Amino acid sequence: MRRPILAANWKMNLTSADVSAYTNRFIPLVADAKDVDIVIAAPFTLLDRLANELAGTAIQAAGQNVHPEESGAFTGEIAAAMLADMGCAYAIVGHSERRALFGESSAFVAKKASALLRCEIRPIVCVGETLQQRDAGRALEVVETQLRESLAEIPGEQAEQVVVAYEPVWAIGTGRTATPEIAQEVHAHIRKQLSAQFGEAGNRIRIQYGGSVKPETVYDLMNQPDIDGALVGGASLDPEAFSRIVLYQNQRNP
Repeated sequence: MRRPILAANWKMNLTSADVSAYTNRFIPLVADAKDVDIVIAAPFTLLDRLANELAGTAIQAAGQNVHPEESGAFTGEIAAAMLADMGCAYAIVGHSERRALFGESSAFVAKKASALLRCEIRPIVCVGETLQQRDAGRALEVVETQLRESLAEIPGEQAEQVVVAYEPVWAIGTGRTATPEIAQEVHAHIRKQLSAQFGEAGNRIRIQYGGSVKPETVYDLMNQPDIDGALVGGASLDPEAFSRIVLYQNQRNP
């Protein structure tokens, strides 16, 4: 049985003054969430503050990006060891915004994921198709290629440390959410590929859905057999909305 993982991605939002207000509200709301992993991915400038606020809880901090090199002349970049020093247990790599806006290739994502594992940080590796690719009938092909290339440097013995996030690009920040059936189709395809690549360990890798996840949609998504969590963007900026997503078992429609 795979343990659900619900992750907030604050993206380029909030300041240090917002962190305490957020955690003071959020932590009590999810105090009874014992059967899920909760992760908050914050901007680099907030990670130290966030980690301090989360100390003593089961909620874990995450980076939103990382550079694959250990150190060097990479102005403005952050190494995996720096994330570990800030108390990060996870980090997002390969997010569609990084791929589209900053030209990151799956090969580059693979190096990032490997660098994170060397510092004992679990990578959340994102894959997903655009609307044009889906309309052309290439969704599964695109996701399969991204996944294979993005996980190319993951040793088999560490495969279970990886989290995969399927994020259909056409559903991110648009208010459109893939139906549970559409999401499950892709997640099942990802599961099949993970099993082919990593054997039995592939069945234990958790796969999140990301794409305009809301409290009203999370239960039906999480009720699919191959959806093990959610990577939440806009809704995660509201501590009450994100708490309802974390407590998704209470969100079932009557």
